[in-house]
Amino acid sequence: MTEAYDRDDDRARLLEAALDHVAFDGWSETALRAAAEDTGIPLERALNAFPGGATELIAFHSETADRRMLEALELEPLADMKVREKAAKAIRLRLEANFRHREAIRTALTALMMPQNAALSARLLYKTVDAIWYAIGDRSTDFNFYTKRGLLAGVYTATLFFWLNDKSEGAAATWNFLDRRIAEVMKVPQMLGKLGQFTGRLPLPRSPFRRAFRTAARGH
Repeated sequence: MTEAYDRDDDRARLLEAALDHVAFDGWSETALRAAAEDTGIPLERALNAFPGGATELIAFHSETADRRMLEALELEPLADMKVREKAAKAIRLRLEANFRHREAIRTALTALMMPQNAALSARLLYKTVDAIWYAIGDRSTDFNFYTKRGLLAGVYTATLFFWLNDKSEGAAATWNFLDRRIAEVMKVPQMLGKLGQFTGRLPLPRSPFRRAFRTAARGH
């Protein structure tokens, strides 16, 4: 008989173990092999858990971070917060939960910034900002649905890059930066009509990323 196993559990365990190796080995099969050894999961089974290789492992990490962010957000007193405070809290929770793995995230961003990964980069970013807006109560279905997500994508991306290089105690400078960016977006109504201009300033490949992000949004 073949021993039954939980593939989802394998993926979760392998990801946690791989994060300790990614800073040195990158998001690679080498890191996944090391994770298999650390967890005692047979190598063949470990490779089968992520048949898409490094990019699938990166995607799983992002999706796991989204899920944990939403779980943490459920414990917050959102009813007492303004919309911009809710959005800022969601972003902060996601980043704080990944503080130990900043180098792994930096490495993932390097991979996602490659032209061939533009579609994946846009899809993962879209999933994150869409999850945030939905979690904090946005139920819009008109053009604002897309502009809100585009604007928050810009805020999140800029904050993420700032956070990766922040040396301040407790990342205090990042949270100040985040609050300023959120306030700017929320208080300037005309920005809602300038999605293309805003996303064009994202620190990611321009033309491929913008095309991929629009495709991700249409596929919502």
